[in-house]
Amino acid sequence: MQNINQKMDRTLSVAPMLDWSTSHCRYFHRLLTKQTLLYSEMVTTGAIIHGDRQRHLSFNQEEQPIALQLGGSSPKDLALCSKIAEDYAYNEVNLNVGCPSDRVQNGRFGACLMAEPQLVAECIDAMQAATLLPVTVKSRIGIDDLDSYEALVNFIEIVSATGCKTFILHARKAWLSGLSPKQNREVPPLRYDIVQQIKQDFPHLEIIINGGIKSIEQTEALLQSLDGVMIGREAYHNPYLLAEVDALFFKQSTAIKTRQEIVLELIPYIQSQLSVGVKLHSITRHILGLFHGVAGARAWRRELSEKAPKAGADEQVVLQALSLVQL
Repeated sequence: MQNINQKMDRTLSVAPMLDWSTSHCRYFHRLLTKQTLLYSEMVTTGAIIHGDRQRHLSFNQEEQPIALQLGGSSPKDLALCSKIAEDYAYNEVNLNVGCPSDRVQNGRFGACLMAEPQLVAECIDAMQAATLLPVTVKSRIGIDDLDSYEALVNFIEIVSATGCKTFILHARKAWLSGLSPKQNREVPPLRYDIVQQIKQDFPHLEIIINGGIKSIEQTEALLQSLDGVMIGREAYHNPYLLAEVDALFFKQSTAIKTRQEIVLELIPYIQSQLSVGVKLHSITRHILGLFHGVAGARAWRRELSEKAPKAGADEQVVLQALSLVQL
């Protein structure tokens, strides 16, 4: 099957974040932005092939466009999972070549694969042969002592030779030993200049930047030289910044919703999820940052954090928390 690499608008996306980019979080983000490309948490090929596939892959259709991020290093397994992603109606399949955790390394996937560009190319080739979905790569700019610009160029040259057109580059190197995943998001310096140079040297590729992006103004500046921006933890800690991106970056004319409107729109979803046994806290933990910077934000967070985990908690907890915010 030939990959048609259909055009996806990746001007703005929200990064895949383990334990954060759940279906509940994506549904909430979709109330803020209809156009931004959303990503799943990283799902390993083993979890899909041998585990509870429905639990790992199901999502609400309202979450689209959505990309599935896979973790693995077996071309055969990644090909199978890419076909399954298409069957589940994902819009893109992404290979994780950036996660530095020990658990990921032990499974021979994530950032350690940057040392094996030929294997990554074989994986991407197999994935593209198995699905019509766009297949993309998310990596670091280097690992350990394999952090020269020439090494990054070599990696991209080998992988792009498969026909892969889209590279999402976290603009930090990763230390595979000595730093925790959290430290790997903070300690290695951000090198936006390296990502920008890659775009200059590979103008025919779609280059998306990720890492440390905290504002709309910063996003606008980076889009002057790059094809797209992927926002990570800021979209979680301050999600309301997503409310204006459809108008700014996708030229949508719809009115920007207020924070209160977002909460009220979420209530029917909360009710439907509670009715099938979902715990309120599983949803509300993703909306704690909605009132970031607004008077009453602390009361909002405290009310949800204290009351939502309790047995029998329902949407009234959210409505009560909303009443504590000074709108």
